[in-house]
Amino acid sequence: MTIFYFVMQSTMFFTIPLIIVALGGLFSEKSGVVNIALEGKMIMGAFAGILLISTVQNATPDQSLFFFLQNAFPGHGLLFLGLITGTVTGILVSLLHAYAAINLKANQIISGVAINMFAPAFAIYVSRLVIDSQNIHFNNSQFRIDSVPLLGNIPVLGPMFFQNVYLTTYLGFLILIVATFVLYKTKFGLRLRACGEHPQAADSVGVSVVKMRYAGVLLSGALAGLGGVVYIIPISTVFDGSVAGYGFLALAVLIFGAWKPQRILFAAIFFGLMQAVAASYSAIPFLDNLNIPPHFYRMMPYVATLVVLAFTSKNTMAPKAVGQPYDKGGR
Repeated sequence: MTIFYFVMQSTMFFTIPLIIVALGGLFSEKSGVVNIALEGKMIMGAFAGILLISTVQNATPDQSLFFFLQNAFPGHGLLFLGLITGTVTGILVSLLHAYAAINLKANQIISGVAINMFAPAFAIYVSRLVIDSQNIHFNNSQFRIDSVPLLGNIPVLGPMFFQNVYLTTYLGFLILIVATFVLYKTKFGLRLRACGEHPQAADSVGVSVVKMRYAGVLLSGALAGLGGVVYIIPISTVFDGSVAGYGFLALAVLIFGAWKPQRILFAAIFFGLMQAVAASYSAIPFLDNLNIPPHFYRMMPYVATLVVLAFTSKNTMAPKAVGQPYDKGGR
């Protein structure tokens, strides 16, 4: 059972960022803007958030601001600052994508690819400029919760979800609930979805398509930037300018989840399990004894992505106007 609990905990570490980032892509595409730039926004968010956490943790008294933060926000307070920093960074990067796609009516795929190419180069360059290394080291042990009071003692569920966890796990589920409510139970969500399905109809009843698409893209950037930090915190103690293609995996989760929050949850769990097995196969005796080359396990999540999309992409339920620049006088 110990191995089972370990695999389930690892699955949550990989599933939560997928949920958050895929929901970010959902908001953008529901508004009508393709967001292939999830990878780049994750990288930028992770870079800014982890750099802040690392700098504060290693601050000396002569670095007055960071030393103040070190004492004022220990533990989860510092984690919160890192998450906020990643979120804000994602929003700022999304402004570029939104301006190009909405105001300039540029090709949304090319705009997203440009951000994906820019982000890792920028992160590595600035890291070397600031700390003389592209690797940003930090300590994540102070963010881990050994056992949630009372809940950690529940049989089976306690070891799976309430022991050796991070607050980011519960944050992911909270975002899923809020996103579902906003999309389907609020006027904002109705208007956002209308702009992705038939923007001319939305405009005819007074909905500003430009504003709603900006809102969708900025929300997408916020969640992607947040997801970048959430991805790095539980699984590593170093950020090297990459999120291992997780933004593209989140895009696959969005497609496999048919642009619906509930299905995105199950798709994220599936891909999260694949990623957990790939990362921890050596700790699972059955898999370790098979003597299969490690590269097989590492490529397994991405092979699963290709297989799943090959069978499901024909029945996609993408918003009808996604990827189409809005022309107020068009039909």
